[in-house]
Formats: sequence, structure tokens, C-alpha cells
Amino acid sequence: MQCYKFGHVTGEGSDMKRRKPFSHGPQSPAASIYRWRPTMIASLAHRISGLLLVLFVPLYLWLLHGMTGSPEDFSDAYDWLHSPLGKMSLWLLGVALAYHFCNGLRFLSLDAGWCESRAMMRLSARVVLGIAVLVAIVLAVLL
Repeated sequence: MQCYKFGHVTGEGSDMKRRKPFSHGPQSPAASIYRWRPTMIASLAHRISGLLLVLFVPLYLWLLHGMTGSPEDFSDAYDWLHSPLGKMSLWLLGVALAYHFCNGLRFLSLDAGWCESRAMMRLSARVVLGIAVLVAIVLAVLL
């Protein structure tokens, strides 16, 4: 009987010859078997919100140029901000910024050693997610 492990042959009578490594794909379990707890959602959402904030830097720069450039540039930026796409972008950026800020404070408190119990981690994740939903609703009404 032979058993392949880490690219080697092991078992009875094995001479430990080098064999082909596994090609079964990733060794981590599929995401579908995880239980989506608030802490996991909070961590993933923090990464996504940070990515959104970085990816929208060119938009920030374009708006800054438009607001400080010529009257035509200002008019273009103003018109874009009042379009449905502009309002949706502002809403998305506002929610991402508020969420990333609140969850960043949560992570800082965890790093400082506060609220490290499992129950407090879950509660703080729920609070941050709730604040994000509240901010999303308020921004949707205001925009």
C-alpha cells in the first residue's frame, strides 16, 4: 500500500522516490462550508471597503481638479455629482468610509486587548455592521 503525501511516496517498501505533487487544487476548505458569522462578515467587509476607498482615489482626484479648475471643469464635475451614477458613487464611498472607520476602531480596540472575548467580538461586529446599515440609510435619504 502506498500513500502520497507532500509529493513523496510513503508506505511499505517505499524507497521515498520523488513523485508528482498533488494537483487537487487548493488545500483550504471551500468558502461554502464556513458559517458566516458577524465577525467573518465584518472582517471581509473591512477589506472590501478598504479596497473601494483605494480604487476611488482617481475619482477623488478628478473631482478635486474639477472643483478647482476652470468653470467648465467645475460644471462637468457638478453635473456628474448630481447624476444617478455620481450619487450612487457618493453613497457607496460614504458607506465604505464610515464602515471602514468604525471597523478600524473596532480592530484597534482588539489590538489593544479590549473586548477580546468571543462574545464581545461578535457583539462589536454586530454593532459596526448595524452602524453601517444606519449610515447607508441616512446617506440614501440625504442623497
